[in-house]
Amino acid sequence: MLLFPEMFSGLWSSLVAYSLGSSESKTPHDKLIGGLLTADFDEPSCVSRYYQSSLYRKPSPYKPSEYLVSKLRSYEKLHKRCGPGTEAYKEATKNLGHDDDNYANKSVGECKYAVWVAVYGLGNRILTLASVFLYALLTERVVLVDQSKDISDLFCEPFPGTSWLLPNDFPLVKQFDGYGRGDSHCYGTMLNNHAISANSTPRHIYLDILHDSRDEDKMFFCPKDQTMIDKVPWLVIKTNVYFVPSLWFSPTFRPELMKLFPQKEAVFHHLARYLFHPTNQVWGMVTRYYKAHLTRADERLGIQIRVFDDNAGYFQHVMDQILSCTQREKLLPQVVTQEESKVNASTNQKLKAVLVTSLMFWERPSSTGEIIEVYQPSGERVQQTDTKIHDQKALAEMYLLSLTDNIVTSARSTFGYVAHSLGGLKPWLLYQPKDFKAPDPPCIRSTSIDPCHLTPPSHGCDADWGTYSGKVVPFVRECEDREHDGIKLFDEL
Repeated sequence: MLLFPEMFSGLWSSLVAYSLGSSESKTPHDKLIGGLLTADFDEPSCVSRYYQSSLYRKPSPYKPSEYLVSKLRSYEKLHKRCGPGTEAYKEATKNLGHDDDNYANKSVGECKYAVWVAVYGLGNRILTLASVFLYALLTERVVLVDQSKDISDLFCEPFPGTSWLLPNDFPLVKQFDGYGRGDSHCYGTMLNNHAISANSTPRHIYLDILHDSRDEDKMFFCPKDQTMIDKVPWLVIKTNVYFVPSLWFSPTFRPELMKLFPQKEAVFHHLARYLFHPTNQVWGMVTRYYKAHLTRADERLGIQIRVFDDNAGYFQHVMDQILSCTQREKLLPQVVTQEESKVNASTNQKLKAVLVTSLMFWERPSSTGEIIEVYQPSGERVQQTDTKIHDQKALAEMYLLSLTDNIVTSARSTFGYVAHSLGGLKPWLLYQPKDFKAPDPPCIRSTSIDPCHLTPPSHGCDADWGTYSGKVVPFVRECEDREHDGIKLFDEL
């Protein structure tokens, strides 16, 4: 029988009061995730770091390479040497913000930096921060995180003995909001104005890596441009796309990426489990909700719905599409009449829990006699980006979805991308409805767990610009849910 509890809007407020006294009772089997994590942290200060994958989800089939583990340990040493509060950081920020036409000839110290500026919603922020970190890893830069949003309320520090938070007195902080394509420090604008060259390197540049960036800004991905950019001590980056797949097109980066990630589709899966550890407050929301509603289930199905149109007809088509997908793919049983449900009631008492991060509920009995319980954690009707408690709830929901056995998500949903990739799950992707019609087929099973790079650049540089991505690198192909408008990493060719 399908059971849909009443909306419990007050539930999350009770989950916030998480007590470290109710610590996990079981010992995790591999709390360091194959060496991905270091043991150099105080466990009580961030309970999720060593418990999130071992106690609440099945062991991942994706194992970090020894090379990735070694590279992360080297990065941690670099960050400790160059991070905030160090002499190297003080040297690097000296005179930053003062114009200088030829900074390349002056000593800037041993450290280079990539500053991530938070823009757009939480899903975008998580995907882009992972992208910027990987770029920093490839280019031996230190990644620093703009803390004007709520990053410290969401995640623990990922690097031991140091901080990834950009100090509030950073010389360029007041300029962040004003950075755009018209700014003289924007890389695309500098190219147009011939203001950057191998012989004239500025102290800092702004990189615009957004869904609607100009072709000039997308030259960031080209090898000869990377040669110039590599000399710039400070990169300030605004991005709202998961640009990792496009890094694989660079002949410079590709050999290193191949060694770091022999399982190519697992890039975000590994980076997310390394970087993103919910604070104790958020982790309390996750664990209490899981124990209250998901623990006793034999199987857990996550459904994450992003509705891009508020028209009532569109909403109904999405509901029909969800039913069609979940029943056609046998993720949920067919609905039956009340009389038929009485016959099946005692034949199979398997319990399936369905976690829905949307507002779509209906009540019907099932054909198999299975008990289906549907839970919706937050019940919020609109996205409230940058609201602390909203972002904490959203993060908790992402983690809860990642702990399910199967997951169905909307097309081009960054929220869904984070959840399924974090959990190592190959999702069922719902095609986006067109002309108020439910698509047929309603969904497709992805063969990759990695997120999609939405609106990527046309791949190739110089004479090869515009070449189809699959001809450049066979394992970077079109996303199943975004034909001609997105690329992702695949292991299956």
